Amino acid sequence: SIFGSARSTPESAHFKLADEIAYQLANEGWGIITGGGPGIMEAGNKGAKRAKGKSVGLNINLPFEQTSNPYIDNDKLINFDYFFVRKVMFVKYAQGFVVLPGGFGTLDELFEALTLVQTNKKAKYPIILVGTDYWSGLLDWIKKVLQDENEYISPEDQFLFKLVDTPEEVVEAITSFYEKYDIDINF
Repeated sequence: SIFGSARSTPESAHFKLADEIAYQLANEGWGIITGGGPGIMEAGNKGAKRAKGKSVGLNINLPFEQTSNPYIDNDKLINFDYFFVRKVMFVKYAQGFVVLPGGFGTLDELFEALTLVQTNKKAKYPIILVGTDYWSGLLDWIKKVLQDENEYISPEDQFLFKLVDTPEEVVEAITSFYEKYDIDINF
């Protein structure tokens, strides 16, 4: 699953980065799941389509806002009325989360994934944050405030995710994770 801002434009660096990440993952045989809308979601589906890979869109019906992007496979577009149902589907079918810069929705999806892995409600899977410049402030706060000052998380919780900057690092992190656990691609 690739998450990130719906507001990223095709000209933005984050859009181009998501497109290339999806392209490289699809070339390795991974199917790409996104929220089905514009921005980073569109970039993920576009990269998958460009690589002739599986391109899934879990679109949310919002008044006057999100419509599905044109890069989703015709038989792999699912529309949802409720965010919670959509998140269940992300978790059920994802074999990893690639999280690019985004807003509240992206943070919601990230922390849902982290919570499920931390509490063993979901088998461990790779959670990859893309963009050191973007994520560093949040990660510093998590370590300082949640871990060190208040002990609300354990030191090992810092290893539930990996921070990278390039598409190659994303592919390597996911590939090495699955080589270690000997799990097959689900598409």
